[in-house]
Amino acid sequence: MKQIRTQGEENSVLPIRDASFPSPFRSGLEFNSPAHGTWNIVHTGMLIPKARQIYVCAENCMRGVVLTAAEMKEEDRFSFVILEESDMIGGNLEQITVEGVCACLDQCGEKPPVVLLFTVCIHHFLGCDLDYIYRKLEERYPDIVFVRCFMDPLLQKKGPTPDQKLRSSMYDPIEPRPIRKGTVALIGSDLPLEPGNDMEELVQAAGGTLREISRVRTYEEYLALGEAELFAADYPAAQMGLERLSKRLERPGIYLPMTFHYEEIRSQWKLLTEMLRMDQSMDWAKKMDQKIELKIAQCEDIWARAYQMIGKTEIVIDYTIHPRPLGLARFLLTRGFLVTEVYLDSINPEEESDFFWLQEHFPELKLKATIHVDRRVDHSHFPGEDGGGKEDGRESEKRILALGQKAAWFAGTAYFVNMVQGGGLFGFHGIRKMAEYVMEAWQEKKDTRDLVIRKGWGCESCI
Repeated sequence: MKQIRTQGEENSVLPIRDASFPSPFRSGLEFNSPAHGTWNIVHTGMLIPKARQIYVCAENCMRGVVLTAAEMKEEDRFSFVILEESDMIGGNLEQITVEGVCACLDQCGEKPPVVLLFTVCIHHFLGCDLDYIYRKLEERYPDIVFVRCFMDPLLQKKGPTPDQKLRSSMYDPIEPRPIRKGTVALIGSDLPLEPGNDMEELVQAAGGTLREISRVRTYEEYLALGEAELFAADYPAAQMGLERLSKRLERPGIYLPMTFHYEEIRSQWKLLTEMLRMDQSMDWAKKMDQKIELKIAQCEDIWARAYQMIGKTEIVIDYTIHPRPLGLARFLLTRGFLVTEVYLDSINPEEESDFFWLQEHFPELKLKATIHVDRRVDHSHFPGEDGGGKEDGRESEKRILALGQKAAWFAGTAYFVNMVQGGGLFGFHGIRKMAEYVMEAWQEKKDTRDLVIRKGWGCESCI
């Protein structure tokens, strides 16, 4: 057998000065690293209490979602219908899907209030009549809400991804309820906000209550999100769902992204206080500005302490730790930290200004792909593994600090911040907490190989 490989690593590694926005790398054969801490559609769907997920797909595709449910110990809320080759050519895929789903539900002792029904690429390729499927299911089970979900990764290069579609459709069962004044519902986030976060601080200062999809524990609490006076989202993939829910329930919605830019956070504070109808007098605005300046000073102070500890330790970042890895790199570089590499495959449109700023001011910063086929061999090994940068099996004296699981795996380091998807960090409070996590990661070794393989950071894992 002959190994066929593209020449060199220039296909998957390049200085940011040579990168294009928003796609720095060419698409092609993809590699999947063993770092699996980010949530997938199975994890996210489980946020709805009592909901049952039913997947209708071929056996090879089913393996991953079944294992995810098992690792979460949520098998009792998961069903599947296996499609075989004969089902693809018989011309009756609609009927097979309907009867398969009904068979799953008829085996349930207690019928679920909501079913997240996932159709797949095959349904699209064969022109399956999805309206017919859902209409028949709703006729048979009028007390169940059937939510349209998709596991169609072959279509994710164009249009919304399965993740975006799910974060939109999973709020369809929520109906408008009488408004509870001052109630804000944060939707679309897998992970709850850290206690003491800016959003909760402002909502409580206005006499209101912050509710989060990631904190609901009963189906009634989930439905009670319909009492919100204001809907909010802080995760990019949730924007589509925020707009859809806000329009359907005829309530305002605001997108407040997680960011490392002080002025952007200042603008978010202003917008949120206006939406909450807080005092906007000159005296109040002056006090608010003073409070913000104090929080900025606190951020700078803790990061200065972090720099005194870490100094010029090499830092590598990956996109799984935060929706804005380039913004994080910019924040650190402007404070003297030595960020050398950022692992990503595409660039969040929200980071356009950060991308071009880094191109101008730090042109040698390396961008490294994570899914390019070259990445299967172009990564460092851990102590004791064959062929790594630790040739004799001893740990390298050079300490590399990784921010994110993929960066830790690719760099072969035991010093890393074990966090995904922003970790519930928001606003000025989030910037301070990130500094704490960085200092902790620099001091404490982790078992990288054990931690990064656990699917869904923060979920139950039986690995």
